[in-house]
Amino acid sequence: MRRRLITSGSPFERDYGYSRAVVDGDTVYLSGTTGYDYATMTMPEGAAAQAEACWRTIRSVLAEAGTDLAGIVRATYYVIDRDDAEAVLAVCGRVLADVRPAATILVVAGLLRPEMRVEIEVTARTR
Repeated sequence: MRRRLITSGSPFERDYGYSRAVVDGDTVYLSGTTGYDYATMTMPEGAAAQAEACWRTIRSVLAEAGTDLAGIVRATYYVIDRDDAEAVLAVCGRVLADVRPAATILVVAGLLRPEMRVEIEVTARTR
């Protein structure tokens, strides 16, 4: 299988020279995904709402790559405030309850834009 690039239509991908995901063989490498609605370029308030939006984008990209949430083998969660961790993890726990990938959460000094509170990155296998 050839290397295939997937876009979500985010202007960040075009402007900053990356793909939302790269499918290489049977592995999907999904870039860090924030809570933006890329059609409207709006961001929900609050870390939990942003995590929900991240998962909507991730689901869509995984479907385009030929897999779904069950294919996720690794997840990394980035939050900018330790106080947001539990709310983000609750969303992730609900979304990935039956998947249970290897996962890490990191509290970071900041993300690219000040409105970003959470970013989620996953690696998945196609099925």
